[in-house]
Amino acid sequence: MSIDYDDRRGGLHVSDELLGTIVPIVVYWVYSGLYCMLGGMENYRLHTKKDEDEKNLVSKKEVVKGVLLQQVVQGVVATVLFAVTGNDGDSDGNQQAGFLVLARQLFVAMFVLDTWQYFMHRYMHQNKFLYRYIHSQHHRLVVPYAFGALYNHPLEGLILDTIGGALAFLFSGMSPRASIFFFSFATIKTVDDHCGLWLPGNLFHVVFKNNSAYHDIHHQLYGSKYNFSQPFFVTWDRILGTYMPYALVKRPEGGYEARPNKDCKDD
Repeated sequence: MSIDYDDRRGGLHVSDELLGTIVPIVVYWVYSGLYCMLGGMENYRLHTKKDEDEKNLVSKKEVVKGVLLQQVVQGVVATVLFAVTGNDGDSDGNQQAGFLVLARQLFVAMFVLDTWQYFMHRYMHQNKFLYRYIHSQHHRLVVPYAFGALYNHPLEGLILDTIGGALAFLFSGMSPRASIFFFSFATIKTVDDHCGLWLPGNLFHVVFKNNSAYHDIHHQLYGSKYNFSQPFFVTWDRILGTYMPYALVKRPEGGYEARPNKDCKDD
């Protein structure tokens, strides 16, 4: 993983491994920054700005510090993983996969990451010790917002996100170059799920049932036993009976509310 001078191209060459480590982190802050600029759009918020300020149990300064800590750990693990698993995916184009091979790798990576995060996430809710001392830190954000997507206890960040991502990389067999795109996409999707907005024309809401409204249900007290799936599909929730159906309802004062099925809410 390096930056060096490439005589053939007459300039600096940045390795795919280094890009695979740094780019998803940059994408996180750029994409969440865009949502911060849109945060005042009351007509598209799932909670009011007042609720965001009053109901959350942690300051935004602490959230930023927590996310940065997780990203440092993420960067260290990625560096070690790339060093152990191979060389630069740019050499002579030998690792450039065909479209079908790449599509298979991405599908396997999504399946592995979804599976790992569903069962680990669900267990952190079921185990009272793990929830109280680890996972409850993420749920201090009763009203999620974009740059709080990766706000977790450091141990949870390591287990759910970093190890989950490493497993997805290893089982899929993707190259470092492919990992740049996969982990950047997974980062964008995770930020989008926590953005607290329901924007018209958002393709994530069209393609994925696992979206900002779906995940907002999980962050509410009545949804803590439901909607564990992240970051892509809701498959495991549907198979294992932890899917909470909901309706998106316009609030009279503006914005939307993800309103769960009454039977589930009363359960």
